[in-house]
Amino acid sequence: MTQDLTNTGFPNSTDQETRRVHVREVGPRDGFQNEPETISTDDKVRLINSLGRAGFKRIEVASFVRPDVIPQLSDGVEVLHRIDVPADVERMVLIPNSKGLDNALKERAYFEDATLFVSASQTHNKRNINRTVEETMADVAAMGPRIVAEDLKFCAVIATSFGCPFEGKVEMDRVLDLAEQFAEAGATEIGFGDTTGMCNPAYSSRFFAAAVQRLPGIEVTAHFHNTRGQGLANAYAALEAGCTSFESSFGELGGCPVPAGSTGNIATEDLVSMFHEMGVDTGLDLGRIIESAREAQSVLGRKLTSHSIIAGPVLWSQAV
Repeated sequence: MTQDLTNTGFPNSTDQETRRVHVREVGPRDGFQNEPETISTDDKVRLINSLGRAGFKRIEVASFVRPDVIPQLSDGVEVLHRIDVPADVERMVLIPNSKGLDNALKERAYFEDATLFVSASQTHNKRNINRTVEETMADVAAMGPRIVAEDLKFCAVIATSFGCPFEGKVEMDRVLDLAEQFAEAGATEIGFGDTTGMCNPAYSSRFFAAAVQRLPGIEVTAHFHNTRGQGLANAYAALEAGCTSFESSFGELGGCPVPAGSTGNIATEDLVSMFHEMGVDTGLDLGRIIESAREAQSVLGRKLTSHSIIAGPVLWSQAV
């Protein structure tokens, strides 16, 4: 039996008003895309269905990139057709360009959220999608109204928001200028990606305080990778700065394919465990998330790197 671990925070946390955050699961897309092992469609469907029972309200399921670019996600349409998640779970898809949007809209009945993306640095954007930032944003300006007209939720992601492995520092104003362009195109949620794990807690705090202030009415989302072991600390700093929306990947799966050496996202189960221990409500069943991560580990046939897979959650009733 799955144990309800939603409210296993430190007992004294009840002295304060309960804080709430939204955690979005991106493992089935962002996580799987960087895995060297071929994951069968049956396994993908089973894992997504398992995550759907953990209480997530949004799960990133597939992308409409060219199959030859990311073969691991070439079965995305079949996955969208076959998954069986609760009716209140929004299915998210990633769309790289206008051609991808054309293909996605043919499957309009199978998803609710459309995500467009750009890298804040020119070099990473060119290496990732072979376009300049300006070319990408011109396409965004055309795609945004089409997404809104389809009554889809328009989401955006800005990669390399906290630094570029090729160019180094990325100025905060540049990133927030791009965010404002997305908002002008109709985006209601904007995620800031630490694509290769270059952020630190002090900068996370400054950045998200500025982003929340500069983007009123926009859901500001933090997306951290754990490349250098600072992912959870960065998430905590973002929370304290006023960010209440986070993306993560079960099992700490994923990582940016450009460049090599960029390891996975922060593990959903570790992020949720931290929030619960702090008395922050996620609405999620931590036990089910850990079960899903352990199942992914079994599917891949190798050990994954999240701490909660090994240690499990903190159960205060059993602590000594």
